[in-house]
Amino acid sequence: MGLLCLGTPLTWDEASKYADHVRKHGITQFLHIWDRANDRHGDDFLWGDEIEYMVIAFDDETKNAKLSLRQTEILASLNKSITDLKCDTPDPMSIPTFHPEHGRYMLESIPGSPYTGSIQDLLSVESNMHYRRLLARRHLNVNEVPVTVTSFPRLGVSGIFTEPHFSPDGAKPSHSLFFPDEIISPHARYTTLTASIRSRKGHQVSVNLPIFNDDKTPRPFVDPTIPWQRSLYPVDNGVALKDHIYMGGVLFGAGCCCLQLTFQSCNIEDARRMYDALIPMAPIMLALTAASPIWRGYLSDVDCRWSVLSGCYDDRTAEEMGRAPLRENKYVIPKSRFDSVGLYISTDWNNKAAYNNINVPYNQEIYTRLVNHGVDKLLSKHMAYIFIRDPLVIFSETIDQDDEASNYHFENLQSTNWQTVRFKPPPPQSGIGWRVEFRSMEVQLTDFENAAFAVFITLLSRAILAFNLNFYIPISKVDENMSRAQKRDAVRQGKFFFRKHVLPPGYISPTMTTPSSSGSSSPLGWQDGIPPKETKLRNGFPRVPPPSMLVDAPVEDEYEEMSMEEIFSGKGAMFPGLLGLVEAYLDTLDINPSERLQISKYIDLVRRRANGSLLTTASWMREFVRSHPSYKFDSVVSQEINYDLMVAIDEIERGVLRVPELLPHDYARSRVNGLHESKYEP
Repeated sequence: MGLLCLGTPLTWDEASKYADHVRKHGITQFLHIWDRANDRHGDDFLWGDEIEYMVIAFDDETKNAKLSLRQTEILASLNKSITDLKCDTPDPMSIPTFHPEHGRYMLESIPGSPYTGSIQDLLSVESNMHYRRLLARRHLNVNEVPVTVTSFPRLGVSGIFTEPHFSPDGAKPSHSLFFPDEIISPHARYTTLTASIRSRKGHQVSVNLPIFNDDKTPRPFVDPTIPWQRSLYPVDNGVALKDHIYMGGVLFGAGCCCLQLTFQSCNIEDARRMYDALIPMAPIMLALTAASPIWRGYLSDVDCRWSVLSGCYDDRTAEEMGRAPLRENKYVIPKSRFDSVGLYISTDWNNKAAYNNINVPYNQEIYTRLVNHGVDKLLSKHMAYIFIRDPLVIFSETIDQDDEASNYHFENLQSTNWQTVRFKPPPPQSGIGWRVEFRSMEVQLTDFENAAFAVFITLLSRAILAFNLNFYIPISKVDENMSRAQKRDAVRQGKFFFRKHVLPPGYISPTMTTPSSSGSSSPLGWQDGIPPKETKLRNGFPRVPPPSMLVDAPVEDEYEEMSMEEIFSGKGAMFPGLLGLVEAYLDTLDINPSERLQISKYIDLVRRRANGSLLTTASWMREFVRSHPSYKFDSVVSQEINYDLMVAIDEIERGVLRVPELLPHDYARSRVNGLHESKYEP
């Protein structure tokens, strides 16, 4: 969602004059947070998820599934209903909240209050997600449904793909050839963000995805549907590559949906450890949740959204991209502002300098200011890297802030650096602690799948801290994994760099109950070799000290290429696999058999996606298109195919259509009593 506020937005030419002002005061605000919260300790484990929906309007007569542009009306109705529900329930914090997103067809939902570390809360995630979906359904028209689809297959086609329909002629904020202004959320943040990215860059953002070459796909493929005549300015047709799907406009990325998780840490050091540990996990989970193989009405040869997001939010100039000498700009910036992480930031002894092995430009003045204030060099460099960017959205009413009480200028830049993982300081004047946001996963079709991935990552986050796990590999290899993760059928066909030994030195098992030969204590701090059972997921695990003698082996010997199944199920005696680590952590919890069974269903879905016995959403969608009776094996996803696909997705989510190649045979949709759905509910 990002930073939403009301006011009068400045144009890019006006806003650019305040860039240094925002950077200066943003760092001042961070330093006030640092001074107040650097020593903060003892925060409970709290966490939450964000789910984004697309509202689809079905036209059964014309067999067209369109994006409903009723975000404003739906949210107004939803929020009134939520206000009434809060008045009528003894626990108003249990009522979820809904927010606008960039596309006018999108809704974002979060739980009414964070989940705690209780087993009951962990097991409530699916029903909570389902409750939110049902609440949304109650405020839709009878022909509308909320679907959790990562990318709408026919966004930007030359035809009617929105309800109501608007002409894309003369679109101003985006200057896109493919969609009208009315498809962007009316909130000023989104229209201003769209215009500012294009204005700062100096021309339209563009993305080219390789086409999926099917049996009858023209070769070379040259898209005949691109409406060059709509361009408001002279267009170089060379921006659209042969054998690629061309997309010009921020919304192609901003209009995607995802599943995000945020975890509160015990203190800043644990947050930094968690941030670093989740960086190598980001491409792994991107591949495992792959769900977006169709773009602008064509089958692509990729399965994920990330390169589209990266390209559509890329406001770098030619100078910043290294294509022209630096004259107007200060830095050559190797990554888009929506990209993979640039730096590990933990001060833990496991974090070797050799892991941060890519060029990361940073603002030297800000870095020096932070270091002189007492912020360590790693975190100072991270912040100085984030703050090389310009603020894209400034409201005139927010220029002058009370830097001790506000974090607005800090968040202006923090929230527009969209990395795979985000390190989040505590907001001022709040009870919220240091947090880490995991952002790479694609949203899944059902609440069961989304809950399964949310539960898995949550349990893995606890195992990381409980067992003092080490996932470090060089950042350059994480970047390579990000590229591999997006390839077609990467889960079954690809290999990824992953660390060979993730346990502390001297430990051969995460559940080892005796001290190692080096004399260090158990990762969990167990006494007398007897592991106590924890009643909840928690923060504040003891740390393993460094061994008396560290062997400084080359980092190249610490990792190797593994299949997805090996990463999750294990490889050899020394690597138990991610699922083995999670199962070992579950063994430390006081869980009754029925609770363990429910968690096991989620874990089993992750296992089967990783070993390929269940398809990813992207692979299932691709097979659905290729097996459709009207598909001509020319890579074109027609209006009729898209309609049938959206109907099937809705039926899968409601448990009407069984797809054993995608979901376990015993999949049963969650139910929430007291709510009624649309006519599509059986």
